[in-house]
Amino acid sequence: MTNGWSLIRIATILVYLFLFAPVAVVILLAFNANQFGSFPIEGFSLRWFDSLLHNDAIVRAFKTSLLLGILTSAISTTIGTMAAVAMVRYDFPGKKAISSLLIAPILIPEVVLAVALLLFLQFLALPKSFGLLLMGHVVFTLPFVLLVVQARLVSIRRDVEEAAMSLGATPIQTFFEITLPLMLPAVMAGMLFSFTISFDDITGTLFWKPGGVETVPTQIFAMLRNSISPEINALGAVMVIFTVAMPLVATAIARRVSAARIKASKAK
Repeated sequence: MTNGWSLIRIATILVYLFLFAPVAVVILLAFNANQFGSFPIEGFSLRWFDSLLHNDAIVRAFKTSLLLGILTSAISTTIGTMAAVAMVRYDFPGKKAISSLLIAPILIPEVVLAVALLLFLQFLALPKSFGLLLMGHVVFTLPFVLLVVQARLVSIRRDVEEAAMSLGATPIQTFFEITLPLMLPAVMAGMLFSFTISFDDITGTLFWKPGGVETVPTQIFAMLRNSISPEINALGAVMVIFTVAMPLVATAIARRVSAARIKASKAK
């Protein structure tokens, strides 16, 4: 039995090394002074990060990805939260069909979804635009928000909301004063999910983006066509740090807000 667990531990460590070693290598090479961005490392340097700041194409791509991620997360979170409330708290005709339709994008391979949406836009004779790119990202990220918020809402007792309404609160007041604060961690988690997925997405973006518009992943893909520049390692390192730091910062903020609410409730 002990040997079996040892093998499982070794296998787990090897799997994690296989997954994260390339990421560690990219981050390590981002600080390499060698202009060819390869081993052996000749010295520690921040020159490639400085080059990123002065590369107009990369700066534009980062701004586009940031704007696209913020808008996608805002729209997906709003629609997903309302849909989750409707699915959990109300019964209406076609509820199962609508639920399956909303979750369908997460079950379909992204490349198939990207091609299908592109063909649909061509059928409608609509040109590619930033708005249509945003719509594609919302369609793809909405199921993640819906599933996370729905899972949290199921665990919230309905009698808590009924007690608030029995004391004179309207359904809207009950939602904003009782339901939303209780499911806020799930809402924030869904928002982070949608932002991260949108920010890192490349498959759908390649099909949906209009000409002249580049996000960070598509910009990296375009740069890789010519040569492997050390700037790509620096940009990859920035993306990894950014996508890892965001959930950590959001979690810290959520904990502080929760602690502040608990202190406020005790003070009352």
